[in-house]
Amino acid sequence: MQPSPRAWSLAGLLSGAAGVAVSYATASLMGIRESPVVAVAEGVIRLTPGPVAEAAIDVLGHWDKPVLVVGILAVAGWVLAWTGRLARRSWWAPALVHLALAVVGIVAVVTIRGTTTVDTVPVVLGFVTWLVVLALLTEPLRRGEAGPDADGRDEPVDASPDVPDFALPVRPGPEHDRRSFLVRAGLVTSAAAVAGVVGRYAGGRRRHVEQTRRLLRLDQVTQPTVPPGARLEVRDLPPWQTPNEDFYQIDTALVEPAIEPSDWTLRIHGLVDRELTLTYPELIARRFTEAWITLNCVSNPVGGPLIGNAWWSGVRIADVLREVGVDPSADAVLQTSDDGWTCATPLAALTDDRDAMLAVAMNGKPLPIEHGFPVRMVVPGLYGYVSATKWLVDLEVTRFDRVEAYWTERGWGEQGPVKMSSRVDVPRSGASVPAGEVTLAGVAWSQHTGIERVEVSVDGGEWLPAELAAVPSQDTWVQWTARADVEPGDHLVQVRAVDSTGTVQTGVERDVLPDGATGWHSTDFTAEDA
Repeated sequence: MQPSPRAWSLAGLLSGAAGVAVSYATASLMGIRESPVVAVAEGVIRLTPGPVAEAAIDVLGHWDKPVLVVGILAVAGWVLAWTGRLARRSWWAPALVHLALAVVGIVAVVTIRGTTTVDTVPVVLGFVTWLVVLALLTEPLRRGEAGPDADGRDEPVDASPDVPDFALPVRPGPEHDRRSFLVRAGLVTSAAAVAGVVGRYAGGRRRHVEQTRRLLRLDQVTQPTVPPGARLEVRDLPPWQTPNEDFYQIDTALVEPAIEPSDWTLRIHGLVDRELTLTYPELIARRFTEAWITLNCVSNPVGGPLIGNAWWSGVRIADVLREVGVDPSADAVLQTSDDGWTCATPLAALTDDRDAMLAVAMNGKPLPIEHGFPVRMVVPGLYGYVSATKWLVDLEVTRFDRVEAYWTERGWGEQGPVKMSSRVDVPRSGASVPAGEVTLAGVAWSQHTGIERVEVSVDGGEWLPAELAAVPSQDTWVQWTARADVEPGDHLVQVRAVDSTGTVQTGVERDVLPDGATGWHSTDFTAEDA
């Protein structure tokens, strides 16, 4: 009985799994952040058009990256299974497919910022593993394809009356070939699993960086205290200060860079009188600034959750730029992350009176790795896609007409000022509340401009003024609350804000692309008889 096509496919799939496991383990042992699969996924992210990326975020939310990785593995698995079937006919056809996959992996790795030839070693070892393991698994299948003796039993190769059967070599039968394949497949599966576990636990760099972060002492950093009157005591209203673990996280990195403070440097160059390279000890030795600052993502829909308020500590970037001497012709600063992500920030927003800073702490503690440790940029009044670079390693003073950044070259706006917005948090959409006087509450924001007042409307009625909490500056959001009498039944509440210049928040609904969503947030609720 000849091996089934599924056996050949399984051989290709297992050889591929072994190669991926070996490349992953090698990358971890060598301290390389991007395994080949991650590098390919990040390459897909870089090449994805802005509207497509935005649609994926809208549909998948924080699952967008896991789904991408699973999709890549699924496609690669199908291709590798197909190479097993190709091996049934020739040895060179699957080798060419494996070579093509390896080239894709190498290109993805070398196009990542800061990589060297050494970073391609995991891909090369994975490629060699594919070839060796495929040959190992298909050898018994090839014997099976050659066919057993006519009666299907193990027989001597050349029986003779003068030579006893036990002295002759024996041709393995189909059952022997089947057992041999299954044993080898089991060994390969076990070895791939071990390699995966080794890769998982050998990647101690992040664990060491996390330990360093926890033990790091930043003497100038103070613990946050919520300003008096900034927090309203309304049930179910989100906290005015967003805890680190609840702060929204949007970036293109599939694996966050784990950077030792001792290895970190920031190069400041371009249209400056003198270049400057700062080390981490040099940065934290400078005078700190601290401020409550609300950050929000341009991908945040009206009423969305991609916004948070924290106590940030760091060094004012305006002081550093003054030190290097900025050329009068410059109007932008190109920021670059350790993972190669870029954004172009208006120079004016980094040099005026706002607390734009090289942040090293968040809510009184060193930055979490996922939020940019050891250093990130924080700029009040700008969306993150043009300002909030995490794992910051390079600042180039330049001009907008000379550079293209990650999101702007995908169709997003160049300047990225935050648009005034407001949100209803209480009652939640679909909630049931007692009829009569209902408490309404939420937040409003217009960073670096400030909120003057907030108004609410129930069921399209008149706009009612809301009570505003206190704020320490115009760079944070403000909580608001109002009360309205409602009859039993279904109701809709809308909210709008007015900023400190008297501008009323627009009710015109626009999508997040190209520079932020607009419109009045509304939520529905049901009032019931007590």
